[in-house]
Amino acid sequence: MASHVRRPPVRLTARGRGPARRPVALTGTPGTGKSTVAARLGPRVRWQEVGALVGGGGRRGPVVVDLARLGRRPLPAGLDLVVGHLAHLLPVRDAIVLRCRPDELGRRLASARRGSAADRRANVEAEATDVVLFEALRDGRRVWEIDTTGRTPDAVARAVARRLRRGGAARYGSVDWLADRRVTEHLLDGPP
Repeated sequence: MASHVRRPPVRLTARGRGPARRPVALTGTPGTGKSTVAARLGPRVRWQEVGALVGGGGRRGPVVVDLARLGRRPLPAGLDLVVGHLAHLLPVRDAIVLRCRPDELGRRLASARRGSAADRRANVEAEATDVVLFEALRDGRRVWEIDTTGRTPDAVARAVARRLRRGGAARYGSVDWLADRRVTEHLLDGPP
């Protein structure tokens, strides 16, 4: 499945100077590694968390985001990436969706003690059923998937940086968690 919307690739100028017209969303289900990866992108890529855009920058825990209001405001000039599990819902041109096999995602969320058991289960189910991917595709953006399963944050950051430099045709659809027997068994076994 490919996007039929043609858009020019994102161009980063030398040393990352010169703003992109609209930033790219680095998005995915909570626990896929968005913030960790963004922090490893280096000084050439300017990024900001969605929470910081609404004034919840340094807070731990949930931040209330009024997407309609935020979507009407211009994003800060000079950003290359907007990072967060809601970033693809903002006025961005393209989206990079980080993916993680749901059983590994459940382990990541549990070991980090992120959210309640019910929240973790909901995130695992959302990842298994491609919720963020389908939301990102809804508005005709170019979308690229990057599977973070078993990969180091540095390896994923290199893949994200390459995608930002190269742009190119949309690349998604290679991740199909429900076709993976381990995933379906994990989902049927109960809460992570």
